[in-house]
Amino acid sequence: MAYYQRSGFVPPKRHTQHRSPSGELYYEELVGEEGFSSDSSLLYHVGIPSAVTDVRDWDLPDQSTAPNQPLAPRHLRLHDLFTQDAWTSSDAVRNRRLILGNADVRLGYVAAGQPSPLYRNAVGDECVYVESGTGTVETVFGDLQVRQGDYVILPRATVHRWVPQGEEPLRLYVIEANSHITPPKRFLSRFGQFLEHAPYCERDLRAPSAPRVLDGQDVEVYIKHRGQGPGGIAGTVHVMARHPFDVVGWDGCLYPYAFNIADYEPLTGRVHQPPPAHQVFEGHNFVVCNFVPRQVDYHPLAVPVPYYHSNVDSDEVMFYCGGDYEARRGSGIGQGSISLHPAGHAHGPQPGAVERSLGVRFFDELAVMVDTFRPLELGEGGRATDDGQYVWTWSGRRNSP
Repeated sequence: MAYYQRSGFVPPKRHTQHRSPSGELYYEELVGEEGFSSDSSLLYHVGIPSAVTDVRDWDLPDQSTAPNQPLAPRHLRLHDLFTQDAWTSSDAVRNRRLILGNADVRLGYVAAGQPSPLYRNAVGDECVYVESGTGTVETVFGDLQVRQGDYVILPRATVHRWVPQGEEPLRLYVIEANSHITPPKRFLSRFGQFLEHAPYCERDLRAPSAPRVLDGQDVEVYIKHRGQGPGGIAGTVHVMARHPFDVVGWDGCLYPYAFNIADYEPLTGRVHQPPPAHQVFEGHNFVVCNFVPRQVDYHPLAVPVPYYHSNVDSDEVMFYCGGDYEARRGSGIGQGSISLHPAGHAHGPQPGAVERSLGVRFFDELAVMVDTFRPLELGEGGRATDDGQYVWTWSGRRNSP
């Protein structure tokens, strides 16, 4: 994300001595991508950021997946995963449930009522959508206040923690990449500025508050990293000699930020616009799109709901997080649902949806879509919430053997 930010106390020249008012030397840390060849930031720590006093294993939540076999579209009810008793004692890191995954991306869900431990994902970037609730994402760069509808982009290895606020849970839909997550390249100039046709721009992004210097010794940081566990992922806890939040200043183009879905300006037309018109982010072998309340097609003979389509190259995952998704009416899908439409299955509106949509000029719907270019498998959370009936909703019946 080549959009320069500067926060706190940094020296006039990089890689030069930077001292406190009392003369102590600060420790410079480069956080960068692609081996010094892409975006980076420089952070200035009071203590040595590498100082570890202990390490131990972290037994991750179940990361195993099972093939979508026999191949079928599926409806997953994510709100069934966390009862009130569950979310009041859950945090956003150790209790997130794996819904779907492949070698490029893992989709998880959590309802959290407790602060999480400090955490860093060393596998890839995370894009977290806040379905409901409010809270603070405390990071080594500074804090982000988050609310319903926020996307939170957390670059790989950013130390952070989630702190819910209020009496309701912080419900999070988590997209964990095995790569970096960025705005689509077609939205950006060759120098990294958002172009005029982009549906959002720099003004819509919220950077962290100023960094803080916290005291504390022997502080635990939970780390998800590459390893020999299910999905090639393992967990470790590092006990740091001092609190990682000891940064007096930083600058650069790599940092966490928030963007609210209400600030996304939808692209519309006289006839139905395909999903790429609704794209918001991209990663390696997957894209993220969002469908927001909008005026729909205004050709006099337009059919506003999607036409039937076969995803020959991708699996399509839709997370329904607000409004009434017109094309799925009658399927049982509602707030907190996920639909999985796998490559190899032609899908589209439910029976009756096409006729009902004719003449409609506005859709009040909110959904986050992830299209993946490798098949998705079902995680334990997906297997636990599959309604088992969605595949029959177009025909209305199932033939018995």
